[in-house]
Amino acid sequence: MSLSRWNPFREFEEFFNQYPRLLGKAGSGSGQELMTATDWVPAVDISETPEAYLIKAELAGVKREDIQVKVEAGQLILRGERRYEKEDKDHKQHRVERFYGSFSRAFSLPDDADEEHIKAEYRDGVLNLTLPKRAESPRRARDVAIE
Repeated sequence: MSLSRWNPFREFEEFFNQYPRLLGKAGSGSGQELMTATDWVPAVDISETPEAYLIKAELAGVKREDIQVKVEAGQLILRGERRYEKEDKDHKQHRVERFYGSFSRAFSLPDDADEEHIKAEYRDGVLNLTLPKRAESPRRARDVAIE
């Protein structure tokens, strides 16, 4: 019996290489070869202050006019598209690792979010969304009559 060094990252790599097959997508080669243009979503950070909820979406390479933010049915919906840069005929691609195409993310709005005053700012490839909290009316004690 020989000992071998355990590499946890190899297990992750094997899982992600088998992921398309597990979902029923046929094909050969590694999982990266099977990805399509719509297989990506922007990474987000969500935080909270006493006054608001903050969402930061990483959208490097996406133009402002290709981003849509919408509030619908109690959800904040972020949609957009990163367009593929055209190739010159003298320009040869050796590796393309960035994702291109349409994306969509939906976030359930917290009960105390003021959806009428959401602010969005796009700068340096990051979309910053500020969802202010509604001022809650203080609850007061009262007697309930029994009939």
